[in-house]
Amino acid sequence: MTKKHIAVAMGGYSSEFEISLLSGEVVCESLDTEKYIAYPIHILKSGWYYVADNGTKYPINKADFSFRTANGIIKPDAVFNTVHGTPGEDGFLQAYWELLEIPQTSPNFYASALSFNKRDCLSVLKNFGIKCATSYYVNKGNKISSEDIVKKVGLPCFVKPNRAGSSFGISKVHDIIELLPAIEKAFEEDKEIIIETALMGTEVSVGVYESKGDLFVLSPTEIVSENDFFDYEAKYQGRSQEITPARISEEETEKVQNKAKDIYRILNMNGITRSDFIIQDGEPFFIEINTTPGLSKESIVPKQALEAGMTLTDFFGLIVEELFNN
Repeated sequence: MTKKHIAVAMGGYSSEFEISLLSGEVVCESLDTEKYIAYPIHILKSGWYYVADNGTKYPINKADFSFRTANGIIKPDAVFNTVHGTPGEDGFLQAYWELLEIPQTSPNFYASALSFNKRDCLSVLKNFGIKCATSYYVNKGNKISSEDIVKKVGLPCFVKPNRAGSSFGISKVHDIIELLPAIEKAFEEDKEIIIETALMGTEVSVGVYESKGDLFVLSPTEIVSENDFFDYEAKYQGRSQEITPARISEEETEKVQNKAKDIYRILNMNGITRSDFIIQDGEPFFIEINTTPGLSKESIVPKQALEAGMTLTDFFGLIVEELFNN
């Protein structure tokens, strides 16, 4: 059997690039070596490179996404996209690969751009009956009235960059005097921000993926942060518990899994997604969707796959094979 050449894209131009590199490394390590040859591709502001095992960097030819190796020039058969944030989660790379007719594991450019923009995504999903927190939007340069914001969303509330991940730039505001500093912090990550009512309940995260034309949903993971919310420290520095399966009722589990699948279909997703919810009074409220979720061994979706009885080799193999089944 001829092995497929899989470029594993990792890195990115956002604050999340180091986390993405960890995700990409795990995918490279886990792909079945009997079926695939994995190539770690670093996509960074400083340049795009294939990084060989010995550390040698070979520049990517952006004309066709090919690269030189010790064994000659490779043009990959497919891309496993693990770039978090821009340009790998917001549609730019997806459009580029689509133009080059290289299949890749994340949603198409439009679905990626829509889902990455929190306020546009929420606006679409609310029209399909998906429950979400009350929100208020601010662009850099707008006149800001703390009183108007609090009147609409109440306190406590969350202040978030509109297009960022891994909780960079997010603050939980308990008092009106904290609001303007939180907005300035969010503007460091994005020129658009979203301010939302802080929902009270159980936070859960649900992985969804497509295989052989069917949609599969994984067991929800319950997020219990030692901090005030599931911030960067809680996510990546051990300041939280991530409990799979979540300690919620069977009815709540079924509801949140069905909502995660509905959202996947509504937004025309592909590959692996992870949707985050707050279950308040027995009802799931959607927070956001990640179209290139973390795939390191400590990340939520890999743990859900393992809980479902799959190895990461099995799981990532399903995602790649779907590219060649279409």
